Amino acid sequence: MPPSDSPPLLTILRTRFGLDAFRTGQAEILSSVLAGKDTVAVMPTGSGKSLCYQLPALARGGIVIVVSPLISLMNDQVAGLKRLGLPAGCIHSAQTEPVKKSVFANLEAADSFVLYLSPERVQKAGFSHWIRGRPITLFAIDEAHCISQWGHDFRPDYAELSLLRRERPDVPLALFTATATPQVVSDISRQIGLRDPEIHVHGFYRPNLYIQVADCRNEGHKLAVLRQALRKTPEGRVIVYCGTRRGTEEVAMALSAEFPGTTYYHAGMDPEERSRTQEAYHLGQTRILVATNAFGMGIDHPDVRLVVHHQMPANLESYYQEIGRAGRDGKPSTCLLLYARKDKGLQSYFIRESGAPPQIIHHRWNTLNAMIQFAEGGECRHGGILTYFRDTQRISACGHCDICAPEASAALEPASLREAAGEAATRKGARKRRAAADDAETAPVTDPAQLRRMEALRAWRKDYAKQNDVPAFVVFSDKTLRELILKNPRGPKELLEVYGIGEHKVDAFGEAVLSVLRAEETP
Repeated sequence: MPPSDSPPLLTILRTRFGLDAFRTGQAEILSSVLAGKDTVAVMPTGSGKSLCYQLPALARGGIVIVVSPLISLMNDQVAGLKRLGLPAGCIHSAQTEPVKKSVFANLEAADSFVLYLSPERVQKAGFSHWIRGRPITLFAIDEAHCISQWGHDFRPDYAELSLLRRERPDVPLALFTATATPQVVSDISRQIGLRDPEIHVHGFYRPNLYIQVADCRNEGHKLAVLRQALRKTPEGRVIVYCGTRRGTEEVAMALSAEFPGTTYYHAGMDPEERSRTQEAYHLGQTRILVATNAFGMGIDHPDVRLVVHHQMPANLESYYQEIGRAGRDGKPSTCLLLYARKDKGLQSYFIRESGAPPQIIHHRWNTLNAMIQFAEGGECRHGGILTYFRDTQRISACGHCDICAPEASAALEPASLREAAGEAATRKGARKRRAAADDAETAPVTDPAQLRRMEALRAWRKDYAKQNDVPAFVVFSDKTLRELILKNPRGPKELLEVYGIGEHKVDAFGEAVLSVLRAEETP
């Protein structure tokens, strides 16, 4: 707990940070940290994680060591604390020795200090000895999902951070991440050696974001829908995420005629060129940036009005982290996923070529399937995300996604999507036949018996998802629902022939689904 003579937390918040109130979840997390408990906090980017490890330095005194992966992030946070008159510093490879000595001198002279280090710096010779004799009150690890091989961004240097617990078992550990499933939370707690940690999951509901998935036939259709979205978003920054480096260049080139100044960013660019591109976007000289996921960490612009995924990401963790860059100022912004069947092929290729151990490969297939099922619909998209990450807040209908509010002002209207499909049309007969097949698959269901089966299965899926605390799309997607009502399978073998249903799902709830279908048979 904070010392008895320390001011109340709200007083520190107001007088030292200039804020009037805590955001959702911050007070609970701070209570856990200041009670000396090991803590895991899962909070999306922009929801106020940093305050949860900065404020304890003032409330308890001593040194708070923050492990952070990016020099720019460390520099930004240190600069922000110094502007508030709070003692802070960071140590990283780009500094000169005199600068490093100055940081340590300031640390020794201060009653409280927030020290930022990279995970690589923690492992350097001499660090273990240094921390043994220092008045450290908290170890905070940011981007903690990087500890786990089950996470979407595993980093070997993070896996070695358990030395903090070994060297200073008396110091509580607080782990922070923007995206982690319950499996990842459990794994990072075990890897670091947390003792009965308190788990806090808050802030995944972003009501200012409109989420839409556009079902696209091919790359031409995607590009046409993207143009429609850009025309609808004439102001504010735009990020278009592509799955490959080549894709960023091709999409940027295709857009530049209508949208001059569109540029691209990926890790294969010359470092100086990449830096210039990022700086131009930061200064607002570039409005539309087409990028791989190499563009993301440390990006914090308040006026990103549109985030488009030109290819489906590998998992919901990556997807949510990337759409989280939209609408940081709280104003309405749009998140558009352009989904085509071939997207699974790209992500499948990445999984097969990863060289990861079999259990990790299996996990990646599962998370990819969850992403596909999210894209193929079901129920409220925001509600599904909250359940997927086990947020303390749950909703059944949000009013700002394409499932709950398909006619909202932020949405690309069906007429626009049809216009985009026409724009992408080709005279080649094979593609025309494919388009006709796609139309047949999405044609409205009108048969009374099929409609009864659809209503019954929707109700069963909703109840099953609620009872098992999983998103409806994880049970099965709307595409699977459609095949179920059309094929009307009679037994387990026929169920296995339905899109999206494998042996695991047949074992888990196959008989229940068959019972629902049998109950709806016409007498």
